[in-house]
Amino acid sequence: MNHLESSFTGKNAVWRYIVMFAAILLATNTIGAIPLLLGYSSKVAGDPELIGKIADDPGNLGVLGFEPNIGLLMNLFPFIIGILAFVLLIKPLNQRSFGATINGARSFRWDRFLKSGFVWLILSALYLFVYMKADPSNFRLNNASGTLLPLILICLALIPFQAAFEEILFRGYLMQGFAVLFRNRWLPVVLTSVLFGLMHSFNPEVDEFGFMMMMPQYITFGLVFGIVTILDDGIEAAIGAHAANNIFLCIMVTHKSSALQTDAIYEQLNIQPMTEFAGLLITGILFVIVMKKLLKWDSWSLLTARVEPPREDDQSPYTDVLSSVR
Repeated sequence: MNHLESSFTGKNAVWRYIVMFAAILLATNTIGAIPLLLGYSSKVAGDPELIGKIADDPGNLGVLGFEPNIGLLMNLFPFIIGILAFVLLIKPLNQRSFGATINGARSFRWDRFLKSGFVWLILSALYLFVYMKADPSNFRLNNASGTLLPLILICLALIPFQAAFEEILFRGYLMQGFAVLFRNRWLPVVLTSVLFGLMHSFNPEVDEFGFMMMMPQYITFGLVFGIVTILDDGIEAAIGAHAANNIFLCIMVTHKSSALQTDAIYEQLNIQPMTEFAGLLITGILFVIVMKKLLKWDSWSLLTARVEPPREDDQSPYTDVLSSVR
């Protein structure tokens, strides 16, 4: 076990985590927003009336006349900046390497990333197939044109950065911080899952269907990826599944309330949040079971095992997460 235990070798005062999140938020909303700002400015300069349309629906780049693929590029760019900011700040702020946040400083385990992504894609495809067979009138063919090729390339190239950004922050960085504070595994999984859900509370799906209807889905995603992180002792498998989920949705099926608007192959006309939640729950359970067999994870009891620092570091001042000085 390396992933959570490695956090004891660094500095974990609460203020360091606050500074990290503030810095990343600043970077993604300034440097990361440059393409969006340039796009807004160029369109508004030619048509000032667009200002009102943007104010009514700031997340819809379609009102500006951008092609969906261009809009997708603009929306994904901030996540790349966020990862770069994290890489630059983790050493000076927390005295840990970027690799320690991934899996305890081992090399990136590409087999975990690829296998989990493949399994999640298969399960997602099966779910969509069953759903379309059960309710075919709820889906219509949306795109069978040549624009699918650039969409696929953009998704494969950039969505892994978006997934990695969220997994690094929640299942990597923040889960390590909570592990140092609480010295167990299950509580960091729960807390990071709730925070992961709250981070998505500004998504358009929440406006469309309501906070209480959508939070169970986001929190369940967090729980599945958190359990995978604990059992696999690192976040590579979580990144792979997260990326596969978003790539699949962006390419295969879209909805008017989707956070990432794309010219997907199919459009789902009506969303039933509780049906989607049930499908996610089944998919998540099957995914964890399959991955446990495939990657030969240890016993489920690892989820309740304590997180203990190396004996020589047990009294280290760096583990004092409540300190406001270190």
